[in-house]
Amino acid sequence: MSDQMRRRSSMRTAVVWQVLRDALDRRARAAGRDVLDVLDTGGGTGNFAVPLARLGHRVTVVDPSPDALAALERRAAEAGVTDLVKAYQGDTQNLFDVVEREAADIVLCHGVLEVVDEPDEALGTVAGALRDGGTLSLLAANRTGAVLARALAGHFAQAAAALADPAALPRRFSVDELTALLTKVGLRPGPVHAVRVFADLVPGVLVDDPASFDALLDLERAAAELPEYRSLATQIHLLADK
Repeated sequence: MSDQMRRRSSMRTAVVWQVLRDALDRRARAAGRDVLDVLDTGGGTGNFAVPLARLGHRVTVVDPSPDALAALERRAAEAGVTDLVKAYQGDTQNLFDVVEREAADIVLCHGVLEVVDEPDEALGTVAGALRDGGTLSLLAANRTGAVLARALAGHFAQAAAALADPAALPRRFSVDELTALLTKVGLRPGPVHAVRVFADLVPGVLVDDPASFDALLDLERAAAELPEYRSLATQIHLLADK
């Protein structure tokens, strides 16, 4: 992976990773174990799975793409964590054909609700993989951020249609909708963070420029904590406990 690609990946995941690390530490203390069982649904090539395994946790990735899983296995091998990473082809519809119910301390559901037909059913299935006391990390596309992106790209009619009717942007969510979904499936919603508030709005050269990258990343981290900036974010990240 080139330095440019690494910077872009880091910008996309930095806020979520920081929140997730804190959640892992809390869960480890509560469980009295240093090694946790993590399920990454839709985990693809292992952007989170491999770093989690490098921390010593056991990670199971379930993803429908065989190509992504092959890349995950290569990445795990390069990182020396093959023994801690399991990869299964599947999705939320057949999740419990490949993993056990209530067997995970932490479940990642990142970018999944955008690609399923019934988000509430998918989230309920994913929640069923959590042990009591476990934590779900939910990352989903933000509807208002999607409207803003279309307007900035000059797609004014699409933006106007979405303003008039939220159904014009299917599988995009508000914080209230995500919170309601989590409550519906029996989880207790916790902290909310805005993800990619500025990174997708500024010229790409500023993301790729090492001289400006750190300052932009610090700005993203600061804005993530402020509720008034959620409407600008590309994605919304929530934690929820079982």
